[in-house]
Amino acid sequence: MASYKTVKIENQDEFIVKKSRFIGYVKPVKTQQEALDFISQIKTKHWDATHNVYAYVLRDGMIRRFSDDGEPQGTAGIPCLDVLVKEDVTDVCVVVTRYFGGIMLGAGGLVRAYSHGAKIALDSGTVITMSLCKIVKVKSDYNFYGRLVPLICEEGGIIEDTEFTDNVEVTFRIPEEKLPFFEARLIDVSCGKFRSETVDEKYCEI
Repeated sequence: MASYKTVKIENQDEFIVKKSRFIGYVKPVKTQQEALDFISQIKTKHWDATHNVYAYVLRDGMIRRFSDDGEPQGTAGIPCLDVLVKEDVTDVCVVVTRYFGGIMLGAGGLVRAYSHGAKIALDSGTVITMSLCKIVKVKSDYNFYGRLVPLICEEGGIIEDTEFTDNVEVTFRIPEEKLPFFEARLIDVSCGKFRSETVDEKYCEI
């Protein structure tokens, strides 16, 4: 997977419909245990709520889980999960807490309410794209350094570290698909004098 969408931060939002209060929570998670811990945290916080409905999607194992938490089957957990699937996000957990206001919403109303709760939670967490990036090092002399930095930026790289010794060593990250274009330009601009070395890879926000 060259890239994927997730949320940047843990956050929440809420709304009221027919006197029922819905609070949507979202958190970026990497493992099933992290998701379960988050769900447990919200359930503890809102121990007096009528329902704490949840859904989560993980890249690891392509896991998808949900719970209606006592709401009629298919009216709560699945709508929350459907929002995550429709928005094509992963490594995300949402919990929608409901405090019943005394007015029945009906099956259709519940589906709309929980879908909306999951969506506003997701939006509050800020959806971002994570791209597989190569961690690259380039060693050059001081004369070429002034050209190297703009070249890295022009090709979509982000500098993470620079060491100044007898030469200059620049470490930067760059989306995997852009690396070949950077390497070609580096060879061209430096007349083959300098080359890049890939030392690692990781997913980074782009």
